[in-house]
Amino acid sequence: MTNHKTGTREEWLAARLELLDAEKALTRRGDELARQRQDLPWVRMDKEYRFETDDGAASLADLFRGRSQLLIYHFMFGPDFEAGCPSCSAIADGFEGSVVHFANHDVSFFAVSRAPLAKLQAYKQRMGWRFPWASSFGSDFNYDFHAAFTKEQWESGTIEYNYRAADFRAPAGEDGSGLDDFALSVVGTDWATYRQEEHGVSAFALEDGVVYHTYSAYARGVDSLWGMYQWLDRAPLGRNETGFWFRRHDEYDSQ
Repeated sequence: MTNHKTGTREEWLAARLELLDAEKALTRRGDELARQRQDLPWVRMDKEYRFETDDGAASLADLFRGRSQLLIYHFMFGPDFEAGCPSCSAIADGFEGSVVHFANHDVSFFAVSRAPLAKLQAYKQRMGWRFPWASSFGSDFNYDFHAAFTKEQWESGTIEYNYRAADFRAPAGEDGSGLDDFALSVVGTDWATYRQEEHGVSAFALEDGVVYHTYSAYARGVDSLWGMYQWLDRAPLGRNETGFWFRRHDEYDSQ
């Protein structure tokens, strides 16, 4: 017997219509936020960055692939990782179907990580992904866009992430015990190395040969791009999370 409240179809419809008003208000607010994102001032990118891609060395402008817009997902995969971050991997599972639509709407897409290209290619093959993935190994790109941090920054406890100071040395309320074991189990390295990488999304425009940075988001600002959670939010029990429940898609016992 369910512990959740039950009711008649008429009671459900009344509650659903009330919820619909709230959903419509949220949709309108989301439309307004999208307009505000597009109204942000563009910042000219004068610094040169070099990436390694499946097609060879590339500049940031090259990643546009002849299009005027570029979306980049900052994928947590550091040089010392043995595998990509499970959270980023779950998010990346949703990239595949969108890339072809982006390409036909004047938008290029790349995931970017600091791991060497050979590691990214091997993991990409394991996951069965085809979306473009570039290595920024040896470049300041991830550092400049606050998706990676030096050991000194990490040890200081005052890195800049999501536009504010943060301490990644241990989650709030934890003494740090067991964190190395967790990091070793998910990416094959220690906690400090694992937490010197972060995830996020950045957008760029290319106009008259000049690249501009237009937008970046981090932490829960990327939540709406995580496809499985958008579905779970509509399931009867919602996200219903108790700890770190999800795995890479090839690590579940059954699929």
